[in-house]
Amino acid sequence: MRSNYKKIWDLIHLVDERNKGLHVSLLLWLTIAKKFIPSVANTIWTDMENYKIIRKNQFACSLMQVRRDKKMPVALVQEFNEAIISQAYPVFEVNDEKELLPEYLMMWFSRSEFDREACFYAVGGVRGSLEWEDFGNMQLPIPDITKQQEIVDEYNTIKDRISLNNDLIGKLEETAQAVYRERFVDFEFPFDFVKDKPDENGNSYKSSGGEMEYCEELEKEVPKGWKMDELKNVIENFDSKRKPMSWDERENMEKKYPYYWAASLMDYVENYIFDWEYILLWEDGTVVQNDWTPVLQYVWWKFWVNNHAHVLKWVDWYDENTLYLLLRNTNIQDIITWWVQAKINQWNLNSIRFLKPSEELLKYFKNTIYPMFSYFKKKTDENIALNKLLFIILSKMASER
Repeated sequence: MRSNYKKIWDLIHLVDERNKGLHVSLLLWLTIAKKFIPSVANTIWTDMENYKIIRKNQFACSLMQVRRDKKMPVALVQEFNEAIISQAYPVFEVNDEKELLPEYLMMWFSRSEFDREACFYAVGGVRGSLEWEDFGNMQLPIPDITKQQEIVDEYNTIKDRISLNNDLIGKLEETAQAVYRERFVDFEFPFDFVKDKPDENGNSYKSSGGEMEYCEELEKEVPKGWKMDELKNVIENFDSKRKPMSWDERENMEKKYPYYWAASLMDYVENYIFDWEYILLWEDGTVVQNDWTPVLQYVWWKFWVNNHAHVLKWVDWYDENTLYLLLRNTNIQDIITWWVQAKINQWNLNSIRFLKPSEELLKYFKNTIYPMFSYFKKKTDENIALNKLLFIILSKMASER
């Protein structure tokens, strides 16, 4: 073992505190992006006393399907003082925070090289799980606590900036979503949308008596002339161009262009296979969010994509902004196929049916949301550059003394 390296299980210990008496009610879900988010799972008739309590500065991980997902889900609780999680997750904490900072350990778990090593040790079979003993035998460098704090502070300064940008991005998306639902769900677009004006009484289309007709498929009134259509008629699919890249291929590459998997940025690589604007829709694994809408990314310019995301574009006079909002408002529960894992195949994706507005209204809507998405992209581009700095900091950890 290298002189300053120690095994994980020499630095941590398991914690198994159960929710006896139901004193804790906040239920968290551990995501593949190595984050905790509040769960909206239906827990009626579930014995919540058997769930594990996890407290601030404690970790939880999932050892299942590591090889399949090419990631080990593991996260540190920092935003909550206490919560509960599934009893299936091992919970652990560091032995001595004067020797090892929990945030420093979480940084190590965030490295792509850590996930690569976890995949290497994951056993064979369909699920590709990681044994606890193999996880514990993995090693990391332990510099002195002052150096750890410097590394953590540098990392957190960049993360805080990314978080501020994400807050802005979230608000922009919420605004765009609200406008989309107002126009295409509530049918309250300006009556004279060419001039961006409501009727003479200040009302929009539906509320001002715009002409409607009954849609049997949706079982409700919709604006006259709007028709149901299938997604295949308005999108192009570029799945045939995507290409996975192995760890070995990426190891010594110059970090120039984003390398995306389905749900997030994975790495940076020397080359690219796409150049322009696309929507990435997760194809297999955790394909849906809690509201049964698909897991999406809106990406642009030069980038690489692995083979776990559908790569989509609008055709003709549609645009990617509108496609993103349409899919974010589409319940895909009925198109998911299940075998070993959830999957959205091209056939089912193409068969998604939606209410198609007039070409004129879509053009108007595109101009309405353009400023929002323009700023959305600006802040996202900033985050891509900042994330590149985070990758550099994480990659340097292996050489710390």
